[in-house]
Amino acid sequence: MACLSACRTPQYGYSLLTTLSESGISAEANTLYPLLRRLEKQGLLKAEWNTDEPRPRKYYTLTDSGAEIAQSLWNEWRELTTSLTALWKDSPQ
Repeated sequence: MACLSACRTPQYGYSLLTTLSESGISAEANTLYPLLRRLEKQGLLKAEWNTDEPRPRKYYTLTDSGAEIAQSLWNEWRELTTSLTALWKDSPQ
């Protein structure tokens, strides 16, 4: 969910690691890169090489299908958070 959310704007691997880290989500490169390849293979991300800069970078962005899945996951997350918050407030301390 975090990767899909972050890839709403184009991200290359290292920038994605930085974005996740700055958001408080720790991820290792050896976990992230296989995940990006799987999400691409599933059609949720598209990858394009940018060779305009001296160092070519592979940028990942959401596909339409990826955007739908990301929105669905976000909605489920919000519902779960709302339910857990209510449960926590209603439970005796």
